[in-house]
Amino acid sequence: MPEARMKPTAARVDTFLEGVAHPVRRADGMALSAMMGRVTGEPAVLWGPSIVGFGSVHYRHASGHEGDMPRVGFSPRAAHLVLYVGGFADYEALLSRLGKHRRSQACLYVNRLADVDLAVLEEIVRRSFDAAETAC
Repeated sequence: MPEARMKPTAARVDTFLEGVAHPVRRADGMALSAMMGRVTGEPAVLWGPSIVGFGSVHYRHASGHEGDMPRVGFSPRAAHLVLYVGGFADYEALLSRLGKHRRSQACLYVNRLADVDLAVLEEIVRRSFDAAETAC
């Protein structure tokens, strides 16, 4: 069985974020890291080469596949910020108030933090973090 790519590393999150080439993405990444750390009470940990995660949860799918992942996290990608949040009952209602974003089944995509309501984003992070403990 191949080794999981997404696992916590010893790399420094601040060093990773300082190395983000796009200046807005770099600043937004630092702001998200501070906000998620404050909201979750967990330290930022670099998972794999590019995901900043907070807390961890073990998951097991019906297929038997299992592993560990951050309870909430983000990645400052070249095209947008990818936030790993969701999985709670009022997610849709909060998203309707968030502001400019896209989403997939497991990710929320934001071009820049200036496009969204930060209070709503904090609530999404808080509820996602709490829900992750019981979801897996």
